[in-house]
Amino acid sequence: MSDHPCICVAVRKASRRLTAVYDEVLAPEGINLAQFSLLRNIRRSGPVSLTQLGEIVELERSTLGRNVRVLERMGLVKLSAGADQRQAAVSLSANGLATLNRSIPLWESVQNGVYDKIGAQGAAQLEALLGAL
Repeated sequence: MSDHPCICVAVRKASRRLTAVYDEVLAPEGINLAQFSLLRNIRRSGPVSLTQLGEIVELERSTLGRNVRVLERMGLVKLSAGADQRQAAVSLSANGLATLNRSIPLWESVQNGVYDKIGAQGAAQLEALLGAL
């Protein structure tokens, strides 16, 4: 057994702490970081099929489908028939776009705060280390 600390546990702890900070800042808009990320990716790609969106965000289609249905119930996205009638396409609703636009400055405030804390070199190192996995 290795004497080294478990890297996975350390990354998961840091991820939970960081996600909690983003979630707290986004809470006034009624969304969390995962939902914000989906909304941004839908705006960038939309209308987009659930299969394509799953590939973009690296989520299993069933998990993604559940998350998109939550956003749909919240009135943030619309599902419609895609170019291929067998697949649904997801796009932002007017409310979803407005929520996303109001959320971006909130997200940026946390993003800039974290960046200021770890600095340009730390951010680059972190991105390189995580990208190597």
